[in-house]
Amino acid sequence: MSTSPRIVFMGTPDLAQVILSRLLDSGVGQVVGVVAQPDRPVGRHLELTPPPVKAEALRRGLPVLQPLKARDPGFVEQLRQWAPDVVVVAAYGQILPQALLGVPRLGCLNIHTSLLPRWRGAAPIQWAIAEGDAESGVCLMRMEASLDTGPVLATVRTPITDSDTGRTLHDRLAELGGRLLVDTLPAYLEGKVAPVVQPTEGVTYARKISREDGRIDWKRPARELWRRQRAFDPWPGAFCFLPGPAEGTRRLLKVHSMEPLDGMSGVPGTVLGGAQEGLVVACGEGALRLLEVQVEGGRRVGAAAFRAGHPLERVE
Repeated sequence: MSTSPRIVFMGTPDLAQVILSRLLDSGVGQVVGVVAQPDRPVGRHLELTPPPVKAEALRRGLPVLQPLKARDPGFVEQLRQWAPDVVVVAAYGQILPQALLGVPRLGCLNIHTSLLPRWRGAAPIQWAIAEGDAESGVCLMRMEASLDTGPVLATVRTPITDSDTGRTLHDRLAELGGRLLVDTLPAYLEGKVAPVVQPTEGVTYARKISREDGRIDWKRPARELWRRQRAFDPWPGAFCFLPGPAEGTRRLLKVHSMEPLDGMSGVPGTVLGGAQEGLVVACGEGALRLLEVQVEGGRRVGAAAFRAGHPLERVE
């Protein structure tokens, strides 16, 4: 192409900010504008805060649009005035309408943090860990109006280790996604990449996570609960409840780390062994040794020390 391709970037959270930064540093094309979700109230004082992608764009001197809805005709017209050759999307947070997908002459590309067609949808990083997948990765795909169904241009893979959490895998995939984009985009812009249609087998959906997903159900197998605790770090975290000081009350207990014990068993939710074993809780299959906990209103402490000061027979 004789002139530098015009790129519009659409994204919102930290993951997208990393990818935008890698794209800008690469010098691939000309990023003519950025689209992010609107500013949101954050923190205890609910201060209106720009999303990470907007903050990055402003640092780089780029114009930013923040429509409430991507399907708004006025926004689509504003996007059209930027005359993009391609739109790059990473964790934007809304499904894009066909009217928008048709604006760039080379289409819209999405960086999706899973090995498609497994884990289409909102929370692929967390569900890959929670369901015990051996690996994850990033796909660069040509977007269609339906959810994460478009043909794939390129893929990069990474193993999921026993030490991975939602946080660590997120950070690794953000870096891999930025690299994949800048390595693939030049050839795509020159028409040298052939998209591959996704297979119809192996489709799964990664639904949006709710706070209740972090609640520990002691009737589940210990290894499943261990995976979920890692998957939902940092949000919503893993939590259960302790009996409160008054009858009929209870206190929330956050569990920051744990390990599965295959050789122990008991009634789910029962605290096993003496204080020398630390805080070991029976599950539907096996048991969990809680390693670091935080009672509501307190600070993070080692679970063994916590149990020494809080005699417990069971947790809920």
